[in-house]
Amino acid sequence: MNDNPVATTPTRPYMIRAIYQWIEDNQLTPYLMVDATADNVQIPTEHVQDGRIVLNIASRATGNMSMENDYINFSARFGGVSQEIWVPLKAVLGIYAKENQQGMFFDPNEYDNYTPASESSATPSKPKAAARPKRDNKAGLKVLK
Repeated sequence: MNDNPVATTPTRPYMIRAIYQWIEDNQLTPYLMVDATADNVQIPTEHVQDGRIVLNIASRATGNMSMENDYINFSARFGGVSQEIWVPLKAVLGIYAKENQQGMFFDPNEYDNYTPASESSATPSKPKAAARPKRDNKAGLKVLK
């Protein structure tokens, strides 16, 4: 028997994607609960309560959603203003359906001893700014005839 534990990747990104898909497939509204105090979280701070924020991540409420193994990124409107949202996966506390509360909450210690192979330092960082699409601040709606 091998006494050396094998370093495994966290299950959180895979579970979030699976539960998100299940919620969307059932025409429910996926809510993401986020630790607003975590490093590298980019969220509208005016909506934070008790150090947490709950985000509606339904495909109809977000734009350019990207769920990677290290972060979730999308754009959404808050008070009529479009904002770019960045959530490191270790800041995600849970994902659930608004309508019936079914979903999953995560072990807050899951990332304690995890260091991604591609990460050279122990400090997590936001994805490279160059990877973000350039956007102008003009409205994206057009009148079609």
